Amino acid sequence: MTRRIVLAGGPGSGKTTLLRALAARGHAIAEDSARSIIRARKSRSLSPRPPAQEFAECVLREDIRQYGEHGGATGLVFFERGIVDALCMLRDLGAMPESEVKAMLSAYRYHRQVFVFPPWEAIYVNDAERDQTFAEAERVHRDACDWYRCCGYETVDVPRAGVEARCAFVLEALDAAG
Repeated sequence: MTRRIVLAGGPGSGKTTLLRALAARGHAIAEDSARSIIRARKSRSLSPRPPAQEFAECVLREDIRQYGEHGGATGLVFFERGIVDALCMLRDLGAMPESEVKAMLSAYRYHRQVFVFPPWEAIYVNDAERDQTFAEAERVHRDACDWYRCCGYETVDVPRAGVEARCAFVLEALDAAG
């Protein structure tokens, strides 16, 4: 059985670092679609992000592809963000009818627990794909928490700690959840 686990929250909070640590332990992972889209656009000398609706649609397509790619996996599959996040962007833009959002939320389910990484200014840095300010990261975090709860997921706050402690926390919480 596949359990698709989402790591959510604002940029720069440690999701990618934990994702890599989980991959090193042998877990299947799906990297952040937005980062890969930005990277690909920059490699073609385009602006990092297209207009908001186009960007959200690109992220959704990539997230759906990744979701399907891991359909035959057994065990845990960790996603850095996911379809739920892309649907939030489209809903906020008024680019997708509520009925379609609900249908997609029903069709693409993740494990009931979503691991949310709080903003952490001490580790926050901008990089080639992350151009948001820390204040924007805090807003994204709040929005993600509200949206996942609104969609029926249980948000689990990942403590601000080293990567090994965070990894242990997530894996123990999943063991306890069964």
